[in-house]
Amino acid sequence: MAHTRIRKFNTKDTYPEQSISNDLCQAVVARGTTVFLRGQIGQNLDTSESVCIGDVAGQTEQAMKNIDILMKEAGGKLEHICKLTVYISDPRYREDVYRVVGKWLAGVYPVSTGIVVSAFARPEYLVEVDATAVIPD
Repeated sequence: MAHTRIRKFNTKDTYPEQSISNDLCQAVVARGTTVFLRGQIGQNLDTSESVCIGDVAGQTEQAMKNIDILMKEAGGKLEHICKLTVYISDPRYREDVYRVVGKWLAGVYPVSTGIVVSAFARPEYLVEVDATAVIPD
């Protein structure tokens, strides 16, 4: 593991009433080069085309794919992610969104904050994921 992860847990234990399984932790201690990623949405990075209109899981999949691409372009990996902020426009999307995030970040254990917002930059956006990573020295 690239960084020290303090108080690891899985959401299936802390939220047993929800059908999600995300590896998270309470704190991350990291040293290296910090990478701040812009919030990623259901939009193709190369074409700026919105994808998966009306499909929150599909938009989350695209956002996580974008994060993976950007981390590689920055010289890092998903395992270097320390902090996520997940924005959703409807609390009913939580399980669908976090199932996708959990698939992409299984075994990473970032700290994570989830927020419900009233709107995004475009009405077709349902979710946005922003990440901060530290590539170890």
